[in-house]
Amino acid sequence: MVEIEGEKTLLREATAEDVDVIYYWKFEEEEQASRDWNGPYIPEPQATIEEFYDSWEHHYYIYEDVPSSLVIEIEGQVVGTVGAYWVDPNTDWLETGIVIYDKNYWNGGYGTEAYQLWIDYLFEATDLHRLGMSTWSGNDRMIRVGEKVGMKEEARVREARQVDGDYFDAVKMGIMRSEWEKTKGKSAT
Repeated sequence: MVEIEGEKTLLREATAEDVDVIYYWKFEEEEQASRDWNGPYIPEPQATIEEFYDSWEHHYYIYEDVPSSLVIEIEGQVVGTVGAYWVDPNTDWLETGIVIYDKNYWNGGYGTEAYQLWIDYLFEATDLHRLGMSTWSGNDRMIRVGEKVGMKEEARVREARQVDGDYFDAVKMGIMRSEWEKTKGKSAT
């Protein structure tokens, strides 16, 4: 079982109980504050718990023994996930992301540490040449986290995302293995 411990966060493979907790954060928690930042331009239909379990299990590995997602545990509580998905496995184009659902853990360095641990793990566990991330110009937090782990802006598609009637840019960021090797898990603060 993959388990990666940082100073503030623990990344680990999810148990069935953890999937229940993530389901709660994604679909049942009343405020849904993370949806304001995590792709608010992409409608996410309600899923049953069974559908959510099925989707979690169906997309579990990006490589043999390399999970596509880990839960983020802080102070003994599961509060989010880090993840990765293939844009194109033929060219090793893998996108990554992070969501901390519990807003009590925003702005405390938890996301930066968890995302750095995730990027480190993916480079250490694979031979990938680069890792990417996609967000929108309204998500300053994610852009800063990307920069802190060494990602550089690679593309900006102007006014490609609409949120609450306003247009925002789509932002693509990435880090090459050679760039990561220069810092090896030391995020810029």
